[in-house]
Amino acid sequence: LAKATNPKAKTVKDAMQVDGSELKGMYDRDEQLPAGDPMEGKTVGVKKIVDLAVAIEGIKNNTGTHAAGVIIAPEPLDHILPVQPSKDGIVQTGYPPHDVTEVLSLLKMDFLGLRNLTTIYKTVDLIKKEQGIDLAINDIPLDDKPVYDMLMTGDTDGVFQLESQGMKNLVKRLKPDVFEDLGALVALFRPGPLDSGMVTDFVERKHGRQEISYAHPLLEPVLKDTYGTIVYQEQIMQVFQVLADYSLGQADMVRRMMGKKKVDEMEKQKSKFIERSAQHGMSSKDAEALFNQILAFASYCFNRSHSAAYAFVAYQTAYLKCHYPVEYLSALLSSVSSDQDKTQLYIEEAQKKGIKVLPPDINHSQSTFTPDNGNIRFGLASIKQVGEAVIEEIIKEREANGPFKSIYDYCKRLDSKCSNKKTLEGLIKAGAFANIEKSRKQLMDNIDYITATASKEAKAKESGQGSLFDLLGDTSEIEEAKFRLSGSDEEYDQRQIQNFEKEFLGFYVTSHPLATIRDKLPFLMTHKISEVMPLPNDKLVTICGLITATRQIPTKKDPTKFIRFVTVEDLSGKIDLIAFNGKIQEYGQYLEPEQRVIISGKVSKRGDDEAPVILIDNVKTVDNSNIFTVELKDDLKYEELVFLKNILCEYQGSDPVMLKVKDDYGMSKILAASMFWVESSNDLVNRLKRSFTDRVDITVKSMDCKEEPCEKISA
Repeated sequence: LAKATNPKAKTVKDAMQVDGSELKGMYDRDEQLPAGDPMEGKTVGVKKIVDLAVAIEGIKNNTGTHAAGVIIAPEPLDHILPVQPSKDGIVQTGYPPHDVTEVLSLLKMDFLGLRNLTTIYKTVDLIKKEQGIDLAINDIPLDDKPVYDMLMTGDTDGVFQLESQGMKNLVKRLKPDVFEDLGALVALFRPGPLDSGMVTDFVERKHGRQEISYAHPLLEPVLKDTYGTIVYQEQIMQVFQVLADYSLGQADMVRRMMGKKKVDEMEKQKSKFIERSAQHGMSSKDAEALFNQILAFASYCFNRSHSAAYAFVAYQTAYLKCHYPVEYLSALLSSVSSDQDKTQLYIEEAQKKGIKVLPPDINHSQSTFTPDNGNIRFGLASIKQVGEAVIEEIIKEREANGPFKSIYDYCKRLDSKCSNKKTLEGLIKAGAFANIEKSRKQLMDNIDYITATASKEAKAKESGQGSLFDLLGDTSEIEEAKFRLSGSDEEYDQRQIQNFEKEFLGFYVTSHPLATIRDKLPFLMTHKISEVMPLPNDKLVTICGLITATRQIPTKKDPTKFIRFVTVEDLSGKIDLIAFNGKIQEYGQYLEPEQRVIISGKVSKRGDDEAPVILIDNVKTVDNSNIFTVELKDDLKYEELVFLKNILCEYQGSDPVMLKVKDDYGMSKILAASMFWVESSNDLVNRLKRSFTDRVDITVKSMDCKEEPCEKISA
């Protein structure tokens, strides 16, 4: 029966109205179709099936709940609307929002919960606690120059609405220096304005590179703040008010018509607009052009009050980041603690600002991230295997009776749930005892002895038993003297400590495997991992990071061939990569956990909202990479520079090429474009020395060398 339906018909009713259609013929003849078990010989008529289908077509088979919509009425809602209880017992209505607001004239408001508001209030509390300052966050000046200076550089990680790479680029282009610019950024950074070219007009007009003009002098007060461009819905309404003498209500009706593309209604308004604008001295041609311009903008113009509200939150977060970075980033990290990528991004942001992110500490950590003498301290809740009840007990005991002096003191003062093997392992390996004990390794080697001692202390406390010395006073020093950890107090090596921190905190804290090349990372990659998300399909990128996980499976078509999934992280985040069989054979030895690698490949994603992956094309380990430096002692002629370029191209590889050149200030270092990077070799060094004799110096150094990085300029 379905095959007899015209595929172009959107409904069963439409399909029945097509003369000569197979379905209509079957319906008119009421053909009988088999029903149920064929052995029973039962049938059902086409007419009955189609009539039933038409009757139920369009009925909703499930309901969704508006994310934030709340209906407000002057009397109980069940007097006005059909309502039903949700699974949670909340009263809901099945009426569409359009009918509620426009047909029944009820007020519907959207109450959006923002994590950022919690972060702001948490920051204000931390500022009061740490600095004794009562910051009235809603009364901060909106013209603070340091805030705008920070934003102009694209330093917007952690700033509400301004964090994405695309928005960062727009912020750097626009260089906002007044609050109105922030509202415009929120309104403009959407597909419609970006695709229309109006964003470019806005930027160029702000910086005086494009003339600001108005279709009529009356429009200057309306459009002055947005440099002559129509950005907001309210501006559309004002244009109709001042040029065509519409009332506010009439102007709002026009705005809604435009947004919903009611063509017939808009044509009527067009002639009225042209006629009334003529009374203010505007020609029919100019009025029609303005109306068409408004019509084009109306479908994506933003609500100004909405923009202003979001811009205010954006400004508040920027203000806190600029003036109270430790408190703000502490609150921000606490708010995203369940999002590993975001946490890693903000840890890097803190480190870029010279703020150390310290590991958890049994005597200094609270539950979440907190300021600690100008730095940020990990919270105990970040440690795997340490439960909320344990954390509450630790903080409660510490506040009541002072800091813990040793792991023995910890075990003696807290009950057994805080000293079981699993909890102690998490605390030890995460470094929580590092400031009161010498060695994590010694603690782990003695963990059975420690837990046995803790159990013994707990039982003695529960039974009320004590020793003869208890009658004489404090016996803690005598008892602790009996507590002896066996073995050496030698610590784990740095790599093992890094692995423990990664395992139990999810991050490298005291040091990172990429730390030795942190300054050189910008010269080894085209993009940070956090910058890959907005890139288009097939974009060629080079990333540098640490492999944290791999998984290999056979292909469906050929079980003898494989696909390897690789997870790589840098200081900004992590990403998944895919190596197909040929690349596995070529680079498989490098695609293993704990390898520091430089990987080139193409971005691939199924949808715009899906996390991208990188299809691996080329792999090189950092340990096998070098910095190839060419110092030009004399000015080379153009022909000689071309010759140098050609030689470099013959030895193409993944080692960055640094050029040292003389300028008015001495010697400057310039990074050559990646197409001129080389595979370092004695043959290349000798070739250059033969070609340029003593006019160039060549040095080849490993990535771990301490040489200062150069200025990142592609040459």
